[in-house]
Amino acid sequence: MGLYLLRRFVLAIAIITIAVTLLFLMIHAVPGDPAVTLLGPRATPEMKAQIHQQMGLDKPLALQLAIFFGKVFHGDLGIDVFSQRPVADIVFEQLPYTIELIFVSILWAVAIAVPLGCYSAIRRNSVIDQIVGVMAVATIAIPSFVIAVYALLIFAVTLRWLPAIGVGNGFWGGLIYLVLPAFAIGIGWVGYISRLVRASMLEVLGENHIRMARSFGISEWRIVARYALPLAILPAVTILGVGIAWLLSSAVFIEVVFARPGIGALIVNAVNTRNYPIVMGVVLVTTFLIVVATTLSDLVNAFLDPRTREKL
Repeated sequence: MGLYLLRRFVLAIAIITIAVTLLFLMIHAVPGDPAVTLLGPRATPEMKAQIHQQMGLDKPLALQLAIFFGKVFHGDLGIDVFSQRPVADIVFEQLPYTIELIFVSILWAVAIAVPLGCYSAIRRNSVIDQIVGVMAVATIAIPSFVIAVYALLIFAVTLRWLPAIGVGNGFWGGLIYLVLPAFAIGIGWVGYISRLVRASMLEVLGENHIRMARSFGISEWRIVARYALPLAILPAVTILGVGIAWLLSSAVFIEVVFARPGIGALIVNAVNTRNYPIVMGVVLVTTFLIVVATTLSDLVNAFLDPRTREKL
């Protein structure tokens, strides 16, 4: 296990380095001058040169990248030119809102999808199984931002059941404001996870240890919950770990639609204003989250299925 974690750590460093380097090059290829965005079209050449010096844009591209990684090595993500605040403070102020949104989205999606998948596998080809299959395909096919817009129009504007924008105050207030955004992100995962669990459950229910349990007269639901589900859920755990990138990209659109704070709204604003330090800080943090999520999913798989531990 220690060797496995060491390999994952080295791989994480390589992934973060490649991702940040590629985005660094793409950002600098985007037309537009951050000094003009910050100062306006009437900025003098001297004022532009000062902003370029503060942001390090007066140096060669390779040197800018080396300086950035050198600062990251010492725990410094740079200074935001607009607010003169540390980038790390700005990013970590917004990060909890995005993590909260993703956590609630996945929590309710898994709570519904896993029982649906199990029931569909046990009652294979039944009417409910067919209905769940059609709904699963439909929810997977519709983008989350389309669901967000229609949910906003129906439940917030027309019916006025739920708040439209913001985050609310307190635990219950914040939870109410999370309903529509979490629904928009999680509804596609309900269909996806339920289909994965169903397919995996059908395969597991045909294995020898399940037939052995049935020969002892153990009830079907106990067999499913105790012996089949821990194995059938493994593909869903893997997909959730890998899908953290998709969840973060969905959060970008959802936070903009519902005017929620978070790293999604932060990076959109940073890209529009050519705020390079903020963009680089957000990418670095999100890439780290993706690596951590995939590693945790592998460890959970190893815990649920001892056969995978030999592969670590």
